[in-house]
Amino acid sequence: MEKDYTIIGGCGRLGSSIASKLSEANKDVMIIDHDKSSFRKLPMSFGGLTMIASISDLDRLKNAQINKASVFIAVTNDDNANICAAQIAKKLFHVEKVIARIYDEDKIPLLTKMNIEAICPTRLSVDQVYDYMEAGGKHDGK
Repeated sequence: MEKDYTIIGGCGRLGSSIASKLSEANKDVMIIDHDKSSFRKLPMSFGGLTMIASISDLDRLKNAQINKASVFIAVTNDDNANICAAQIAKKLFHVEKVIARIYDEDKIPLLTKMNIEAICPTRLSVDQVYDYMEAGGKHDGK
């Protein structure tokens, strides 16, 4: 049986939206944030689990059963926290797919070397605007 459990570090707008979407699709999801009030961003229908903790706390990650996770997503507002947690998930717990949101594009090669997927909002926005302009100002609806 294939593992299908996602742990998300950071319950801001992005983390809560991803968690909500996974929950709606009946996926097993745990969202971790150090601030209890962040969980208010989750919809009432959220069917996953929440944990108040630092996303790089080894004991709490073990309690979250990170060893059973197929995906770990670090999306706090802190690049260094995301990199640290992603590295822990990949190297210590051998999570197959690890994704980290990174604002500083200069840090992307570091993650690439560690086989961690980097999502950079600035780069994504630039690409989207460029594609929009190249399409003659026509939006494809995505």
